[in-house]
Amino acid sequence: MSSGVDAVTADTASMRVSEGATVYVDEAKGHDETGQGTEASPYATALGAMTARGPDVSIMVRKGEGEYEPLSASGVKKAKKLYDLALKKKQKAAELAAQEAERAAQETKKLEESRKIVIEPPAGAPEAKRIKIRTSVENRDRRVKVCGWVHRLRSQKDRMFLVLRDGTGYLQCVLQGPLMQTYDALTLTLESAVEVYGEIKALPEGKTAPDNHELVVDYWVCTGKAPGGDDAITNRISENADPSILADNRHLVLRGETASAVMRVRSAIMTAFRAEFADMGVMEVTPPCMVQTQVEGGGTLFKFDYYGEDAFLTQSSQLYLETCLPAFGDVFCVQESFRAEKSHTRRHLSEFTHMEGEHAFISFDDLLAIIEQLVCGMVDRLLADDKIRQTVEQLNPGFQPPKRPFMRMNYKDAIKYLNEHDILNEEGKPHEVGDDIAEAAERKMTDQLGVPILLHSFPHEIKAFYMKRVPGDERFTESVDLLMPGVGEIVGGSMRMPNIDELMAAYKHEGIDPSPYYWYTDQRKYGTCEHGGYGFGVERLVAWLTNRWTVRECSLYPRWTGRCTP
Repeated sequence: MSSGVDAVTADTASMRVSEGATVYVDEAKGHDETGQGTEASPYATALGAMTARGPDVSIMVRKGEGEYEPLSASGVKKAKKLYDLALKKKQKAAELAAQEAERAAQETKKLEESRKIVIEPPAGAPEAKRIKIRTSVENRDRRVKVCGWVHRLRSQKDRMFLVLRDGTGYLQCVLQGPLMQTYDALTLTLESAVEVYGEIKALPEGKTAPDNHELVVDYWVCTGKAPGGDDAITNRISENADPSILADNRHLVLRGETASAVMRVRSAIMTAFRAEFADMGVMEVTPPCMVQTQVEGGGTLFKFDYYGEDAFLTQSSQLYLETCLPAFGDVFCVQESFRAEKSHTRRHLSEFTHMEGEHAFISFDDLLAIIEQLVCGMVDRLLADDKIRQTVEQLNPGFQPPKRPFMRMNYKDAIKYLNEHDILNEEGKPHEVGDDIAEAAERKMTDQLGVPILLHSFPHEIKAFYMKRVPGDERFTESVDLLMPGVGEIVGGSMRMPNIDELMAAYKHEGIDPSPYYWYTDQRKYGTCEHGGYGFGVERLVAWLTNRWTVRECSLYPRWTGRCTP
């Protein structure tokens, strides 16, 4: 520390070599950094002059275009006060630098000494049982081995606390004595992979940790140390980082508590749906993703070369599901669908998980009832799991399961509602029957009503070619969208045309060559029946349940216009 003060003193002494000399200050044209103190090259301030030449110099000062005059007594007093303050500040900075250098030297010495510390498993300790964190409660008071990543890290004088994450839960671990004095302990960073051994002990009342217990470590190993410094995970990603940075680092974002919680709810949703389908006797099948036919219109197809032939990524598996009905009865699939529409809304993706179902020998009312049962049955199963229910409540405080029956609203009544409530179309005009209701208007209506809506019977001009017409009102179709508050459409479905002649006429109307669809058309030839189906956008469903602003948060690695990495 004294070396820093000596340096300042020596520096001050060198300043005073020119004490008593006359220096010039020009407040308008001078410069404290490059000035020489002469009339031709003056300083800009009296403080600058004293800093360069010492506090006892004789100062001539000029303001504006006037003549140089001696600095007034009050000016000298003020400048000397500022000089003393600057000198003290410089001395303080030197002291702090010296202290920092001393601390760095001590830290270096400590790290070097820590390399000599070697820890070993405690002699005579019982063999550790390898467990996952989710089973830690039932494994209290026995020696266990837990492997995971350092999710949080906190050091005190006599102990170190690690919160480990292994994908099944979080576990607080305590290191003491030599265990926290090793080189690995002193340089441990967030996201490092470790193996810890010890006993899990319940915490006394008043202490808190995940599951109200902690692992008292008796031996540990760092198997993969994460970087610190500029490349530390906290510098790579942060809560308020630019969305493009978060997208580039999605692989790291997924380690966060919120992102991982959303993915856990998504997984639980699919488990609940599969259980609901099983109870309904609906079989799961796996249709192809590479196709040579369209479902939702040619404008949104991703085209690629398939051994010299044109092929596409599927927009929907619906046509294939229809072919399964005579063989397997009611069926469903969970498959990726692709839409090449350059849409940048918060509910659109270029690749999304499509859960689709198809049912035979049903009516349109049956179809609406099936959709309602699937949603409500899935939510009931989800919330019956305490951990998942707590996760949903954490992400979406106050979430309430939808009440049955869902509101059923005819498309024509929706047009009337929009106009009565001054909800305009995209052109700023009232809606008309025949309009494809825009997302914003649809969502505003849904949010105002605040309940799930089965919006049905859309005009055939705005729907797919295969949808069955409403008997007696053929301009409209037996079609439905399920709208949820906060998200909008999460399900689309319809009855399918059962009549082969009607289907052939629909091909012709849309300008579609029926030849590639022979396998689909055959369903109307070999034992046709009334049938219908639906498609759930899984990401939209997750967004509704977890209260996410955009479906991009609800996909493991989301794809949208211009984004196909990582």
